[in-house]
Amino acid sequence: MADQNQTSLQITEFFIVCFPNLQEGQSQTILFAVFFVAYIIALLGNLLFIMIVLSDYMLHVPMYILICNLAVLDICIPSVTVPSMLSHFVFNNRFVAFSACFLQTFLYLGLGTAESFTLMIMAYDRYYAICKPLHYSSIMTSRKAIQLSISCWIVGMMSPVVPIYFALKLPFCGPYKIYHCFCDYAAVFRLACADVSFHALISLTLALLVLLIPMFFIVLSYTKIIMTLLKITTSEGHSKAFSTCASHLLVISIFIFVAVFVFVSYKISGFPVDIRILGAVLQNILPPMVNPIIYCLKTKEIRESFYRTIKKR
Repeated sequence: MADQNQTSLQITEFFIVCFPNLQEGQSQTILFAVFFVAYIIALLGNLLFIMIVLSDYMLHVPMYILICNLAVLDICIPSVTVPSMLSHFVFNNRFVAFSACFLQTFLYLGLGTAESFTLMIMAYDRYYAICKPLHYSSIMTSRKAIQLSISCWIVGMMSPVVPIYFALKLPFCGPYKIYHCFCDYAAVFRLACADVSFHALISLTLALLVLLIPMFFIVLSYTKIIMTLLKITTSEGHSKAFSTCASHLLVISIFIFVAVFVFVSYKISGFPVDIRILGAVLQNILPPMVNPIIYCLKTKEIRESFYRTIKKR
């Protein structure tokens, strides 16, 4: 497709530029190798974690059901964007159909929102486990954990409906180049041949809701958890409570900090576009890659279950 300057025709496909200043063959090869290895690690790590939880009935408890749901999301999120990005590096065919681009945008937004609310539910679970241990078994059952996980998926997949609907109403007649490695919502709707200030407001509102609502409840939960821990006098009690929260806090920190970095980068004029794109790609692949490692290293029950599974095999 040649560059399109016309303003009357609706374009039928977009061109993914990816890293505009790293277009030479050697850079593309390095990027492919790095992201391919990270993607494989993310897939294998989360699949291994899911298999450990499913194969050990002692782990069929609310906390690990929620973490299992997080692992499923950590497989789905990079699988929406990374394979297509890798194909751009290998085959250099960077055209993507109009409908496929918006489908990728929808899935990316929906799954990311589902993960954000899953982290919030996990904080809720830790709050009841530590602050209300006598009521925990009756309030947080395995069935309740499954219902909450399903609710996160429903909320997540409903959240992009409105912004995607309004974006599809926009006229796209050129330019058609997306300066990103996948069809990111903010990068796509800015290509419309119309005033997009309203859509920018929708995008900002959605991003703030997805980040701030879970963050508010996470901070509230862990504030109460810390207050409860300060009342625990035994070192054993401190150690046990801290071990159940440390891995979750580390996972939350990685997810939130990378997401905030990407969000802020769009608001800074003159911010290097390659760094912004790299941050968005890392947002897709870094949390899914490190989450299973964190839980396996930080959670004693997971390590013991893994060793038992190895011995059985």
